Amino acid sequence: MSDTPTRDAVLNALKAVIDPDLERDIVSLGFVKDVAISGGRVSAQIELTTPACPAHTQISDQALAAMRAVAGVADASVEMTARVRSASQPAKGQPPLPGVKNVIAVGAGKGGVGKTTVSVNLALALAKMGARVGILDGDIYGPNVPIMLGVSTQLTTDGKQIVPAEAHGVQVVSIGFLTKDDDAIIWRGPMLHGAIQQFFREVAWKDLDYLIVDMPPGTGDVALSLSQTVPVVGAIVVTTPQKVALADSRRAIKMYQKLNIPTMGVVENMSFFDCPNCHHESDIFGHGGGEALAVEQQVPFLGRLPVYQPIREGGDSGVPLVVSEPGSAAARAFAHVAQRAAAQVSIAAHKAAEANKGRIPLIQVR
Repeated sequence: MSDTPTRDAVLNALKAVIDPDLERDIVSLGFVKDVAISGGRVSAQIELTTPACPAHTQISDQALAAMRAVAGVADASVEMTARVRSASQPAKGQPPLPGVKNVIAVGAGKGGVGKTTVSVNLALALAKMGARVGILDGDIYGPNVPIMLGVSTQLTTDGKQIVPAEAHGVQVVSIGFLTKDDDAIIWRGPMLHGAIQQFFREVAWKDLDYLIVDMPPGTGDVALSLSQTVPVVGAIVVTTPQKVALADSRRAIKMYQKLNIPTMGVVENMSFFDCPNCHHESDIFGHGGGEALAVEQQVPFLGRLPVYQPIREGGDSGVPLVVSEPGSAAARAFAHVAQRAAAQVSIAAHKAAEANKGRIPLIQVR
């Protein structure tokens, strides 16, 4: 007669499963939320820190293998869930942003590197993975997010706050909804600061895991207003491989450091051109510059994105690539960047919880 598996034996087995980003076992991290034992049948519920977890399949497979190896287990199953934690650590006197767990700035040292394209496809990739996502068009002088998402509307209110528009499952707010397409916005710093504050404090964001802020290029007033208005988890800096872009990207990273906004990582956009006919990869803007910059600045490298005509076409048509060609290699590259960005938020949330001595939820056993 085979042994009956015990709770302690199952939990001890699951301690062998390590989250590769947090570098701790899933039991001590509090990921194991429920263990059920019925004779030789064992099941566990594992709650990850993001539905975009890059190690989702790895953790699931390792947990199944660990439970099946326990004496007396005839069958094992795992239910994978996710709950995004807030990594925000508000500065003194700075209130948290209602309805938003994590604010992520996407910026660039110069224009023309595809920052808005990255912002939009990053937001959509996270949403497609199951996260609740919003995008705030912080590029006041060049509000192109509505064009790229195919949204033409006027913002409404619920009587108290601005109600975000919605496109492809993502909540959206942009100054572009309040102006004509050919209007030139000529504002001084105080007006910019007021607009940024209004978009954060007077918008009814609805239970967002991530709010992506598409920043204006360069180093200026909007970044300063952002740092003063809400707690920002971190910034993603978009660059191309060429020297001119890299020089400006260094300045962007330094700016965020001065504003006490951690750089979550560097994205190398327009990394290479994959010829659709011969499939030869051409490094038309150079090679490896973004990754070298990340190593130099000691920040994570989140990934490379190709030069691919449908990316531009999707932005022009209002149906971004992640939606129009979800199975393409380019869409998978955006998904990889989204997963690595989500992992950085999870790491930041874990460090914040450790710093605040957050208690790990109890495991339920039945």
